[in-house]
Amino acid sequence: MDDDENNVLIVTIVKKGWGDTVVQASRKAGAQGGTVIFGRGTGIHEDQTFMGFIVEPEKEIVLTLVPSSISEKVYKSIIDTVDLEKPGNGMGFILPVDRVFGVPHMCKLDYV
Repeated sequence: MDDDENNVLIVTIVKKGWGDTVVQASRKAGAQGGTVIFGRGTGIHEDQTFMGFIVEPEKEIVLTLVPSSISEKVYKSIIDTVDLEKPGNGMGFILPVDRVFGVPHMCKLDYV
């Protein structure tokens, strides 16, 4: 990515075990990788019980940094692969990114 190109962060939240599938789908569409973070759901539909005990659903949050020029292709690949249009399979959103640093293969480095 060069400094003139806009970047976006695609955030995808899926059930535990689906994070690698999201990363594979995004790489297939042109992303260079992703970061998987573990979390837990707290939505109104997340409270489940097993034998009287509340089970907190575990989630995987996938962060995928891509140039905006391929973001539509990447997020559509994720939606299709993980079937995010189906209720309960997860959700995603895209955030603009002002600057990228610490990733030399993704941005120009300015030397002083």
